[in-house]
Amino acid sequence: METSVRELVSRQKQYFDSGITKDVRFRIDMLRKLLEAVKGAEERLLAALHRDLNKPKAEAYGTEIGFLLREIRFALKHVGKWAKPTKVKTSPLVFGSKSRIVPEPYGCALLIAPWNYPVQLAFSPLVAAIAAGNTAVLKPSELTPAVSALIADLVRDTFDPRFVAVVEGGPEATAELLEQPFDCIFFTGSTRVGKIVAEAAARKLVPVTLELGGKSPCIVHRDADVRLSARRIAYGKFSNAGQTCVAPDYLLVHRDVKSELLERLRETIESFYGDDPVSNPNYGKIVNRTHFDRLNRYLSEGRAVIGGQTDPERLVVAPTVLEGVPLDGETMRDEIFGPILPVFEYDDVDEAISFVLEKPKPLALYLFAKDESVQERVLSRVSFGGGCVNDTLMHLATPYLPFGGVGESGTGSYHGEFGFRAFSHYKSVLKQTTAFDIPFRYPSSKLGYRFMRRFMK
Repeated sequence: METSVRELVSRQKQYFDSGITKDVRFRIDMLRKLLEAVKGAEERLLAALHRDLNKPKAEAYGTEIGFLLREIRFALKHVGKWAKPTKVKTSPLVFGSKSRIVPEPYGCALLIAPWNYPVQLAFSPLVAAIAAGNTAVLKPSELTPAVSALIADLVRDTFDPRFVAVVEGGPEATAELLEQPFDCIFFTGSTRVGKIVAEAAARKLVPVTLELGGKSPCIVHRDADVRLSARRIAYGKFSNAGQTCVAPDYLLVHRDVKSELLERLRETIESFYGDDPVSNPNYGKIVNRTHFDRLNRYLSEGRAVIGGQTDPERLVVAPTVLEGVPLDGETMRDEIFGPILPVFEYDDVDEAISFVLEKPKPLALYLFAKDESVQERVLSRVSFGGGCVNDTLMHLATPYLPFGGVGESGTGSYHGEFGFRAFSHYKSVLKQTTAFDIPFRYPSSKLGYRFMRRFMK
């Protein structure tokens, strides 16, 4: 008989209360089990990613499996240090005492994963949750059914369900999970659903991490290396058929280099995907009909200067660059989340900055410029989750940088130690001496006011 969601969460909370997950040796053992499970399922994971998203093998390994393996190994190397209590200084007001900060797991975590990188974005938060000592319920996306089923099988074969379990299903399953008494929630997905998750967390007053999206700008200044910029922009925008939360969403290019950049983008796209990308078996597809139709509406709002072809049967949209896109149209209101790149030109970098500032704070920002004063002007004036100068996407590749949004693009961050922190409460502990007592704090002290004035300046 299947265990109900409520019973599943109840059993996980009991398992957490036993204290077993707080032992760092246990966490290391579980991370090693996950590492071996992912390594052993590599070919099945690649096949499932190809079935759901037509991801080519190299791209799927680099952005999903290989990325995940490095995250697990990094956690294995550092979790002992992350989990260790930290001694801190103590104020003279509490002379004779010792202070420390003790990381402790929240408890039972809910992890809601998206469909665009369905392996990496399901398991990377799980790595952090395990490293921090939590139990976890993982909800993969129903839009990638082959990957979802495989994740459920892997978790079932690897972990005690009282420790880690998977709940599959659509929005109804997510809604039921959000009603349960989890101790923390981690969500990756759209801003619209993120607001629903945040409301559910607020009702229970539990911490929530929201990894959302938004319209991430890419600025190409007149002194940029145009050929190199084109390659790195095309890689960041058209990998996974543009279905990447940190992909460049629109392009702001200085008028002086616009023509050259568009020509270099055309050459780069052809070198990456051939002269007919729609027919290229190694180019990704759009996840479903609903998203394909949405992207088709965007195509109608501008003039395709590169690409624009589609294959409705295979749900493929060619790498496309659009000009003449209205600023008040659907394309510039919504996160595009597909291989369509609107392009706009500017004369002065302050004009580009103002363009970006008129929109909600983005998840990422990319700037291609050699002039360090231009770099500093953009970076200091625009708030964004994370980004790159003279590259795209690669800030995600280092576990030493936090990955997360700001404002409508998300709250909280993870990767490396930042993931451990996302699933941990940092408990303050002061241990007071019993060798002596300081009486002036008590109401009976006649010298209390004088001493307080002296020591609390």
